[in-house]
Amino acid sequence: MTMELRHLRAFLAIAEEGTITRAAARLHTGQPALSRTLRQLEDHLGVRLVDRSTHHLELTAEGRTFRQKATAALAAVDAALDPGALGVWPLRLGHPWAALGPYTVPLLRRWDEEHPDVPLELRRIDDRLAGLAHGAVDVALLRGPVTAPGLVTVQLLTEERVAVVPADSDLAARETLTPADLAAWPVVLNTVAGTTTLDLWPVDARPATTIEVTNTDEWLTAIAVGRAVGVSTSATPRMHTHPTIAYRPLTGAPPVPLVLAWPGGTPGHPAIADLLALAREVVSGRQDPSATGCAPRPDGTP
Repeated sequence: MTMELRHLRAFLAIAEEGTITRAAARLHTGQPALSRTLRQLEDHLGVRLVDRSTHHLELTAEGRTFRQKATAALAAVDAALDPGALGVWPLRLGHPWAALGPYTVPLLRRWDEEHPDVPLELRRIDDRLAGLAHGAVDVALLRGPVTAPGLVTVQLLTEERVAVVPADSDLAARETLTPADLAAWPVVLNTVAGTTTLDLWPVDARPATTIEVTNTDEWLTAIAVGRAVGVSTSATPRMHTHPTIAYRPLTGAPPVPLVLAWPGGTPGHPAIADLLALAREVVSGRQDPSATGCAPRPDGTP
């Protein structure tokens, strides 16, 4: 049987709604018809995409992989059929926070100079994959291990970790800090896109209290008002400053890789290779970030 876009839309509705009933209501169709559509898709692929053994449907491992591919495929179709997008094809670069750190402005300026016919759109999306999983961006700057299947990743650099503390705290008076120094304070964790977890501390010396947030703004606010301390990377002081926040080098903690990632296995934006080449050139040291006014003073402020 020929597969159609309706098969992909049906599967994604089921994956997002969690039940055939809600997915059928969303698509304005009957449950039997939607179940048949799902079976046709599974028969075509030769795998089970949805585990029907529980009341709340769960995706199988194959289903989770296919969800990413189906999302990207539909996003590509929608973009191709958008009449307003026929003039130019922008390259959408996602990031959950801090982008390329001090190299962000040099990268954007160089891109505008060297690729004036391809707009580079920088999009902050509060998501671990910065919108890649649902086709909101073409390529993304991601920190930490990237384990999502189907992505191509290229490491651009590593960033040292920094402690982020209230400026009026005793911790701010120190030149450097260690994870142990922070353990007596509540630690704020960005559970959506952050790179810090309790695994940064030994099991027997972890902070007793944590505050969980879902985006960078909430994370910064918790520290600024003195409710918690945090751990980030050297990119953060260059991108996010606040008079009541102090940044200090954090010793005894591993650095964080920064990678450029994009979906593999399907045709992507033709300018991704150019972006990768330029990003490598910019971070290699050939472009001095201080030339754009981005270099911070020793206390971490710009």
